[in-house]
Amino acid sequence: MNTTRTWFAGLLVTLAVSGLAIGADDKKASEKKPDAPKAAEKKAEPAKSAAPAKKDEPKKAEPKKEEKKPEAKPAEKKPEPAKPAAAAAPGQVSFVKDVAPILIKNCMACHGPRDPKGQYQLHTHEAFAKSGESGEAAVKAGKPSESYLFTLIASKDASDRMPKDADPLPPAQIELIRKWIEQGAKFDGPSAKAELVQIVPKQPHQAAPEKYRVPVAVTAVAFNPAGSELAVAGYHEVTIWDAAKGTLLRRIGNVDERVYGLAYSPDGKTLAVASGTPGQTGEVALYDPASGKQTKSLATLGDVVFCVAYNTVGTKLAACAADRSIRVFDVAKGAQERLIEDHADWVMTVAFDAEGNRLVSGSRDKTSKVFDLKTGEAVATYPGHSETVYTAAFTADGKQVVSGGGDKKVHTWNPADGKQVGNLGGFGGDVYKLVMRKDKFYTSSGDKSGRQHELADRKILKTYAGLGDYAFALDEHEATKRVAVGGFDGQVFIFDLEKEKDNVVAKFYAAPGYTPAAATQQAKK
Repeated sequence: MNTTRTWFAGLLVTLAVSGLAIGADDKKASEKKPDAPKAAEKKAEPAKSAAPAKKDEPKKAEPKKEEKKPEAKPAEKKPEPAKPAAAAAPGQVSFVKDVAPILIKNCMACHGPRDPKGQYQLHTHEAFAKSGESGEAAVKAGKPSESYLFTLIASKDASDRMPKDADPLPPAQIELIRKWIEQGAKFDGPSAKAELVQIVPKQPHQAAPEKYRVPVAVTAVAFNPAGSELAVAGYHEVTIWDAAKGTLLRRIGNVDERVYGLAYSPDGKTLAVASGTPGQTGEVALYDPASGKQTKSLATLGDVVFCVAYNTVGTKLAACAADRSIRVFDVAKGAQERLIEDHADWVMTVAFDAEGNRLVSGSRDKTSKVFDLKTGEAVATYPGHSETVYTAAFTADGKQVVSGGGDKKVHTWNPADGKQVGNLGGFGGDVYKLVMRKDKFYTSSGDKSGRQHELADRKILKTYAGLGDYAFALDEHEATKRVAVGGFDGQVFIFDLEKEKDNVVAKFYAAPGYTPAAATQQAKK
């Protein structure tokens, strides 16, 4: 079974190299995914996580062209976590409570809605009940020994057994599935067409490690509106740091495995988080940054959510994900207003224009698009990137879009017709993040640097160096004149924009309890 394909070092960090754990409880930092891509481990150092090759990253094949779906029909509201249509009787194994969670964790990565192995899907019960290319019924009610699914998970032959190239399911889980089939393989969910991740009972996420043994890649950072605090992506958490001192203030838990996007509401009272477990789940959730409490879970998906963005007044929130979707939510109602599925591959970034009437997106399909939010239709497509588009934003006046990606360039183009205005090369790595301001913009890239650019001619005004690795994440705060850059090695640097030298205000590993000295000592034992 294969997880979502790795492309962005650290985005799909498994946090486990040679069984190295980051938690104090000796548990692997992340369950090993079946057939997880092992794209070039960066270095044989304990502090590094599994990641794709940093240089000469293997090129991804062109995404398969899919039959274009009708653009952006207003989405039906996300199904409420409805009560099961027919609750399992005492002693009966429940599909929703007992079986589906096993399938999501162990099988979804290979048998999801896109490019399923063996042409077998199980992201919904309706799909689960059908046969794949073998033609054999996955489940025969009352007959475990004749159910293809059961024979595969119970097989003693590692070459036949599922999950493929992974540890076998625990005996207790195999017995649970056997018993469910024996009892008639009854479905007790609200709708056979609903995605499994939306009908299983919502459980609190795994707790973050009390102390990190190794740092994790910093894939997102965000200043609060006052500029006094910096939110940083962690492992099953978001950490909040003093932006002037670089000291830890709070830890926000009940977060999915990896955090890919962070955005504060304009009033600073809410923190939106895009997160997920690669190939299994994704979540768009809102948190109170002061108390750390999750206030709303806006959407649960079958794969990771990469980015979240508020409109300027904070009434709408947009999110994009590996299922190639863009979703727009009414924040007050906590309801999904629109679903857009116009891209052919993962959607990596999304941003509103200043008026809140348009969205710009970037995708692994190598395009950036502009959508009219009233209709949800694409009004322009920019095809000028030759690789994945990781980041995009409107200029303040809305007359141009600036985007960056795997071609190591920043492109400027017209959102009305998708025609290029200009581009800027010279980056020593992929451009991962772009933050737009009135007459300037900021970038972070794979050459371990953050940069400040003049918008008019895109020239580089300042470079923020010193990071030890890929610079994935970046945010800028105008009032305090600070820029924060986060890297693959787990470090965060906060720079003073007004200083040419000695401009590092604070730097720290965003991994509570971790110290480089302690890690070095542990490695020597």
